[in-house]
Amino acid sequence: MRIGELSRRTGVPVPTIKYYVREGLLPPGELSSPNQAQYDDAHERRLRLIRALLDVGGLKVAAIAEVLGAVDDPGRPLHKVLGAAADRLGSAGGAEDDAEAETARTAVEELIARRGWRTHESNPAAADLSRALAAMGRVGHGAFTELLDEYADAAELVARADLGYVSRRATVEDLVESVVIGTVLGEAVFSALRRLAHVNASARLYGADGVGREGRGGGVGARGEG
Repeated sequence: MRIGELSRRTGVPVPTIKYYVREGLLPPGELSSPNQAQYDDAHERRLRLIRALLDVGGLKVAAIAEVLGAVDDPGRPLHKVLGAAADRLGSAGGAEDDAEAETARTAVEELIARRGWRTHESNPAAADLSRALAAMGRVGHGAFTELLDEYADAAELVARADLGYVSRRATVEDLVESVVIGTVLGEAVFSALRRLAHVNASARLYGADGVGREGRGGGVGARGEG
């Protein structure tokens, strides 16, 4: 197909496609004449992956280039591909050096050791977790660290589901791409599901219907005992 057809299929403007080619995110088409190139289904698939990483995963173009470079490296183990994708999700903010930051770092180190996770406190995700916990401590919610193991239980369950999905892929290309999808886009899926679950849990605990029923029940009991 020509670039105009690729644009129509994917909804990505032609100038943007050309930009992705220049940046090395999308392989160039096969020249059919000095001024014309042909693209195929592999280009369409890669272009859709780029847009998903950009629009849903929230990655910057430079980060996408690094992730796709790992995907296209035939000698890179899948574990390293997953790491390359996961590292791009982290924040770039510097850590503050105060009592809350030190407490948070210690909590994360202890969590990793306690659970026997095969990672290290220098992992970007560990640094992000430390920053989040430190920020919670500064606003009076340092006790949130007491919930870390419950969160870790849920995270392990989701991680197993992610990699279980990846293991069902048949070809190497599918397998590697699925690692990126499961890591980057799975993050967005889990975040959205967590927000939905929060709304549901909050409605059941504190919503007008639930509180009203419990309140009326308690009120009747109190009046009867009085």
